[in-house]
Amino acid sequence: MFDPVRDLIARAVESRVCPAACVETGSRVGAVWRASAGALTYEPGAARADDGTVFDLASLTKVIATTSLTMRLVGTARLDLSAPVREWIPEWRGDDRAGVTVRDLLEHCSGLPAWAPLHQTCADRTEVLRAIAGWPLAYRPRRASVYSDLGFMLLGFVLEAAGGATLPDQWRAAVARGAAGTPDADLTFGARPEWLPRVAPARADSRRGYLLRGDVDDDNAWTFGGGAGHAGLFGTVTAVGAFARTVLGARAGVTSAETALASRDTVRVFLSPSAVPASSRACGWDLMRPTSSCGSRMSPAAFGHTGFTGTSLWIDPERDLYVVLLTNRVHPTAGSSDPIQALRRAVHDAVLDETPPTDY
Repeated sequence: MFDPVRDLIARAVESRVCPAACVETGSRVGAVWRASAGALTYEPGAARADDGTVFDLASLTKVIATTSLTMRLVGTARLDLSAPVREWIPEWRGDDRAGVTVRDLLEHCSGLPAWAPLHQTCADRTEVLRAIAGWPLAYRPRRASVYSDLGFMLLGFVLEAAGGATLPDQWRAAVARGAAGTPDADLTFGARPEWLPRVAPARADSRRGYLLRGDVDDDNAWTFGGGAGHAGLFGTVTAVGAFARTVLGARAGVTSAETALASRDTVRVFLSPSAVPASSRACGWDLMRPTSSCGSRMSPAAFGHTGFTGTSLWIDPERDLYVVLLTNRVHPTAGSSDPIQALRRAVHDAVLDETPPTDY
């Protein structure tokens, strides 16, 4: 069973789509199957990838940590999705952005552009906040959905104001409560020092002058010190799988994840499709579309996300199914994203081919 999936990731390593690849699939009850292929680097004698390999999760941070923390604050009435951003961020000023809400940041419809090289002009997080707050909007809020790192960076600042602690500290507390499946989950902002021998390196960074191994790949997140709303989380395939199970359980309202992550009602609000025209977004999460990275066979209820470093998580509640695919496709250089996009779609379709109907 799942031999086609194993073959796909093995061929991806052989064709140098990525040095290392790890896959896990399961249901809210537990992991069903996992496999690994390749080694941490292309160097001879490099350590083989396994289920303990730690990856830079890149934009999976947006859904695993940032969206989850937003759910927690909304569920405890410390934050309102309809609250204007300016209530939390005084620097966010101007008639063109006065009505932008927390929900707009989550749905990528705030008017902020996709990206900006803030690391080139900002020395620290304070300067980043000022830069984003004054950045010219690319379109009128809620008239379009433009995937925006800047929007999630700003959301991180909102969460810090509402939660009274840094994002890494809030996430650490959420993990201790069980939001990531276990109180000692291998899901943290920045790689722990003891993890370094099993961290799959990202790119060799000429600006920083060294190979990124345990340091966040994203340059803007690096300016934050490694913990930002859009990137910075590191973890293993088993830890991401455990998180997926808490989401499935919370959505169904049948496990302790309801208190660790958020209530069933809150989770379902966050998974409701955006009303913005032509949007494929919910709050934080991407939704199943014919062109989605989850392939063509998940149900219309599926939701997920990807990360620039070669990571993805998709969850299908109708099938009680999740699929985690982690790679370090940016090592030693990022290159085109086309091969990893093709691999993601093929892996998800192959998993669905091999997955029997659920008994639930």
